Amino acid sequence: MAQAKNILLINGANLNMLGRREPHIYGTETLDEIRRACERKAATLSLTVDFRQSNSEGQLVDWIQEARDSHDGVIINPGGYTHTSVAIADALILTELPVIEIHLSNIFRREPFRAHSYMSPVASGMICGFGGQSYSLALDAMRQILNQGDTT
Repeated sequence: MAQAKNILLINGANLNMLGRREPHIYGTETLDEIRRACERKAATLSLTVDFRQSNSEGQLVDWIQEARDSHDGVIINPGGYTHTSVAIADALILTELPVIEIHLSNIFRREPFRAHSYMSPVASGMICGFGGQSYSLALDAMRQILNQGDTT
């Protein structure tokens, strides 16, 4: 049996407040509940998930840079950094790994500034608007991307 692929799943600013932060937009599910659901889902897909969150842009960049040598793909919910961080986008490029961008809400149905993402041009794809299920869908998509490159 092939070794499980290791996915870095990172969450940006304010996502640690899920469940309390604007539940009418982001839902009532906490980030810890999402983490547990991702770990269960990943196990069914022969993936391992390295699930992290930081409010610090520099910390996110450091983790992404480290992923180049230790992970097989990156799933990122950059939160507010989606619309502001060229540094995170540049770090995603340099990993040379498949990247999936996710959002809990549909960023295109919100304030106009949220419709612009610095991550989208460097990502294999984006999933948004499905609440916590966006993470599960991203894991399915990452497994498919990695299977395309698997020769085992």
